[in-house]
Amino acid sequence: MFAYIDKKIHRLLRDENKIRTVGREGERRISLIGPVPLPVQHPETGEEHILRWYPFVRRTELDEVNRISADLREGRSDDLFTLINSFMAVSSVLLHGDFEHQDRPLVRLHSCCMTGDVFGSMRCDCGPQLHRAYAQIFDAGAGAVVYLASHEGRGIGLWAKAVTYILQDMGQDTYQANESLGLPADSRDFTDAALAIKAFLSDQAQVRLLTNNPMKEEQLVQAGVPVAERVPLVVGVSEHSLRYLRAKKTHGHDFGEDGLPLESDGPGAGTDEPPGQGS
Repeated sequence: MFAYIDKKIHRLLRDENKIRTVGREGERRISLIGPVPLPVQHPETGEEHILRWYPFVRRTELDEVNRISADLREGRSDDLFTLINSFMAVSSVLLHGDFEHQDRPLVRLHSCCMTGDVFGSMRCDCGPQLHRAYAQIFDAGAGAVVYLASHEGRGIGLWAKAVTYILQDMGQDTYQANESLGLPADSRDFTDAALAIKAFLSDQAQVRLLTNNPMKEEQLVQAGVPVAERVPLVVGVSEHSLRYLRAKKTHGHDFGEDGLPLESDGPGAGTDEPPGQGS
């Protein structure tokens, strides 16, 4: 934390045009660092591609961390605990190809999912969706993935998400489990993601949004990012994830004309299969 918020480092980043703030004064703003080149393999072909990685944070959170850090350095405080425990969610926008000059680039807003993206859990479709999004963006030649750090469990966090898994194994669906904890079924806010996309999107461009969730489209449009179409992303369907996906469908997710595989009578169609939970 100290290295990249040190004043000397900040000046270096600013002088090299590696850090900037986007958004209007008095409204929501984010600060981005980058680009950092990341070599990444195509999930299906193994072909190497270079992504441009821009970590970003909400400016109000960054300002608070910088304020606490400055107080520590300059002797106005000795409360290191406050700095260590100050909250700053670091999300990412990853660009491929000449995103800035595309008329209808593919965009994926991906809520972080430790269990699906990192552990490889099949209880949700998150990991397969992320991999397929990369594959489609690479195949298209340009696009963007926005990876949102504070969205675990649709906004409730990893600890609470673990509890909801247990509740789901007792028979609740993924939305009911959140609500049983007195938490929103879905508390995600995609305003920061919209700001990250707008920072690079050309003035007349419209995005093709890789999602089954109409809420993402609605929030992007409200934040000023025009959406040309929603492109369904139906992957990761298995006996382990089917009830979870059905719950999503009940709550408005659109799986396209073909719907869900196994939807009628495949494995997991009965009520005894524990439902999944994703983000």
